[in-house]
Amino acid sequence: MPGPPVSIGCAVMVTPGAAGPPDSGVIVVVPQASVMAGGMPLAVAGSICQMVNSISGAPYPLVIGSLGSTRVLVNGMALVRMGDNIPSPPGILTILGPPAAPFVTDGSPP
Repeated sequence: MPGPPVSIGCAVMVTPGAAGPPDSGVIVVVPQASVMAGGMPLAVAGSICQMVNSISGAPYPLVIGSLGSTRVLVNGMALVRMGDNIPSPPGILTILGPPAAPFVTDGSPP
């Protein structure tokens, strides 16, 4: 069940990764600065993750897909929450955490 929103520095994992096995990374760019929690801009669909290929170690960018919260939108973009599984080529992006502010939560369905 999705929960607290996340921000820059949140750990993510994409399965399968660019070369097959899961790749890990972090959110590095959030394209909005109008909604914040704990002084950090909340991640939305379109945020960019810096991923690392698990086989070669090569870094690559990954844009978070358009699916996220079904009820909370920021400038028309879905909010990204801890526990979300979002289709983002090459696979499914899992949002691991930590949350931007554990006192804010969104329990709406994915």
